[in-house]
Amino acid sequence: MRVLDDLSLSTFTAGFVAVLVGFTSSIAIVFQAALAFGATPAQVSSWMWALGLGMGLCSLLPSWYLRKPVMVAWSTPGAAVLATAGIAGGYSMADAVGAFIACAALITLFGVTGWFERIMNRIPMAIASALLAGVLARFGMQAFTAAQTALPLVLLMLGTYVVVKRLSPRYAVVMTLVAGVVLVSLQGQLSLSAIHLGFALPVFTAPQFGWSALVSLALPLFVVTMASQNLPGVAAIQAAGYGGPQGIPISRVITLTGVATLVLAPFGAFALNLSAITAAICMGREAHEDPRKRYTAAMSCGAIYVGIGIFGATFTALLSAFPKELVAAIAGLALLGTIGNALAVALQHEPHREAAAITFLVTLSGVVIAGVGSAFWGVVAGALAIAVQQYRRRTP
Repeated sequence: MRVLDDLSLSTFTAGFVAVLVGFTSSIAIVFQAALAFGATPAQVSSWMWALGLGMGLCSLLPSWYLRKPVMVAWSTPGAAVLATAGIAGGYSMADAVGAFIACAALITLFGVTGWFERIMNRIPMAIASALLAGVLARFGMQAFTAAQTALPLVLLMLGTYVVVKRLSPRYAVVMTLVAGVVLVSLQGQLSLSAIHLGFALPVFTAPQFGWSALVSLALPLFVVTMASQNLPGVAAIQAAGYGGPQGIPISRVITLTGVATLVLAPFGAFALNLSAITAAICMGREAHEDPRKRYTAAMSCGAIYVGIGIFGATFTALLSAFPKELVAAIAGLALLGTIGNALAVALQHEPHREAAAITFLVTLSGVVIAGVGSAFWGVVAGALAIAVQQYRRRTP
């Protein structure tokens, strides 16, 4: 079987690290969003069921079918918008589900028509690469700021990464993760006592559609999902070499995320979208030297997400057992190669260099304007800079 032949320790580890980083970095925000609409414990568990199955199947099946790493995640900025708006507006869970369905319909529309892909195709590669570098650089910096509270752990993981990268690059991330887990285990920082076997069960909530919820919940959720998640997600695909006519079909995947959200919205799937940060982990050389085999990293990630959906409480406790410093360090080190490559592409073309630098810095700043994150404003700033500097100017 080809999948088993292509699967390796490095690709599975990349998939696990992607889940570890994506899950632990934003699960608290998702819980806050659910509680903002008055979710019961059963409904919170249902959210994990719906999101886990949605992300897992939308990553696992397309990756297997296309033999390319398709990575789908939940909308972290979307969850933050929901958590804030839900508390301020006093919306019920039924109102929220109605907003999820409306948002999913808009995502599906932009996927079916190809509108989003056509917009992305007009963005210069320098800007797209700078956008990706800006999104990922924050995680890269967190790997080293973690040294303020866990200096021995960060030094050990950094040293392991550098040495193994020299001796056997394919297993650098694997051995770095192992070294970190061994150290925190010896220090007694790995909390495994709370882990127990528990299933997550779906809870159906009938949607309720109201103008206020559509304007205050659905539209902001759609905008931030497309601008702050799908936009850098496409940039990650292009930077890894999986774009173009023979690459990952962007519009079809966007449509898939919209349809999956439509089906799972009554159970708590608020917005599924292309991944950027975790995609970079599974699409980079650290996952596998051969780009044709990296799809097994995305399949591994998808399979673990399906497990999270089925065994919600168990996986939540397992992934939460890792110290935040270890998660930050492994994320930053796993993304080093992708950050470097993205910066190299962004800055190599002199006429676009300053515009790319502007995109990178605005994106890295994390600024939020009108509720929309820095990824969108970074592209806007870079595009305006190119328009002003290159208008009617011939480029040699």
